[in-house]
Amino acid sequence: MSDFRLKVFYTVATRLIFIILALFCLTPWASPPLALALGIALAWLVGHPFPEHTQKGTHWLLQASVVGLGFGMNAQSALKAGEQGIVFTIISIVSTLILGWLLGRLMKIEKKTSYLISSGTAICGGSAIAAVSPVIRAEQKQISVALGVIFILNSIALILFPFIGHQFNMSQQEFGLWSAIAIHDTSSVVGAAAKYGDQALQVATTVKLARALWIIPVAFLSSFLFKSKEAKIKIPYFIGLFILAMLANSYIPAVQAISPFMVTIAKAGLTLTLFFIGCGLSKKTLTSVGVKPLIQGVALWIFISVMALWAVMEFA
Repeated sequence: MSDFRLKVFYTVATRLIFIILALFCLTPWASPPLALALGIALAWLVGHPFPEHTQKGTHWLLQASVVGLGFGMNAQSALKAGEQGIVFTIISIVSTLILGWLLGRLMKIEKKTSYLISSGTAICGGSAIAAVSPVIRAEQKQISVALGVIFILNSIALILFPFIGHQFNMSQQEFGLWSAIAIHDTSSVVGAAAKYGDQALQVATTVKLARALWIIPVAFLSSFLFKSKEAKIKIPYFIGLFILAMLANSYIPAVQAISPFMVTIAKAGLTLTLFFIGCGLSKKTLTSVGVKPLIQGVALWIFISVMALWAVMEFA
């Protein structure tokens, strides 16, 4: 077989494997952690055949899945969970940003890279990095390093957090609140909470989305700190659609009849999202991160995780 034919065969086989695994992630047998693991395995063993397509699709698929989860939630319960998490949210965001700034200066990490890692840890992972990076005019290398750190820790959290929750005998309410504060990305928060239980999923999703709204004031703060007043700030409009879906499920009987179907589709979409994210965690991504940014990310993650765990167990 010639080199050209071998290359064509390899490309076709890789794409076929990707499609089969993606379809499997839409079935009831695939869990969020399994989907993430399959994506990572594919990236390491044969490579990612559609990196550009899934990078764009992941963003929209995650948002659509989160909106779909709103059809499974009650407005009054969500309001109660949001009120309980707001104090933890404010304290954790402010303290994480301050600690991130100190660690960045102490370890002499490039300023914008350090700030992106701190913002991603403090608020909502990749979404915060995507919103803040144009405001501070970050370069692609700085964005890639920050995203690499966040994605690595997200992958660990998705598997580790449910285990820790069971070891501490955390209630559904406690785990949902803890995961929403301590896990970076919405996708991993929802994935970990869904594995823990339905009530944990409701609490985690509500608190995490309320936390995501802090992208707006942090983005304004970023423009002030980095003196980039002309940069546009991205507002997470999909959170409004999530609220509308939740209100419709709470007060419109006709919507309640189709809500279980919508939630099932949303969970499948979230599982597929995690598969796409796993496919992006290649060896190249991991090696491009560097030691110091990874240490900063791990230190901030441990800080916010331990602080949030103590606060939830003590006051929730």
